[in-house]
Amino acid sequence: MTEFEIHTLESAPEASRASLEGSRKAFGRIPGLHGVMAEAPALLEGYKELHRLFAEETSFNKDELTVVWQAINVEHECHYCVPAHTGIAKAMKVDDDITNALRDETPLPNARLESLRTFTLQVVRQRGAVSDDQVQAFLEAGYTRRQILEVILGVAQKVMSNYTNHIANTPVDKPMQAFAWQRNASTGSA
Repeated sequence: MTEFEIHTLESAPEASRASLEGSRKAFGRIPGLHGVMAEAPALLEGYKELHRLFAEETSFNKDELTVVWQAINVEHECHYCVPAHTGIAKAMKVDDDITNALRDETPLPNARLESLRTFTLQVVRQRGAVSDDQVQAFLEAGYTRRQILEVILGVAQKVMSNYTNHIANTPVDKPMQAFAWQRNASTGSA
């Protein structure tokens, strides 16, 4: 197995150091994912910018952000991002019923959020080739054309992190280890 270095400020390529310093200031530490991504400065910058855009510039509220992120993380079976976004959801004060339903792949507490998870998974599983009926069902659930496109932004962000974590086998950060996750074989999807 190829080993990837989890860079520190000292070991990172020069082009990644300012970004890692920003991570350290924001989190009080450098998340392992950022340390791995630092090997490719453009990946780290791109990921952080997509995260900022998705979290701060989309029309989704905190519950909806969590649904999109965790639906993708669980679908991709990301051992790092599911715990990380569980901690993020707690910090955002997302109801534990939402977080647990996403982690356990059980029904969400309301139909609107469930339709967001369903549409997000359709986009991921069908590689964006969703049907007119699927789009219409999403719109009828109260979402907008803008939000269809914002789901794509969330997918792009999560592909960057989930795939990096799969390839690098990034260890779960210590503060997130309490939220360790593994897909339940009886609920997993293909």
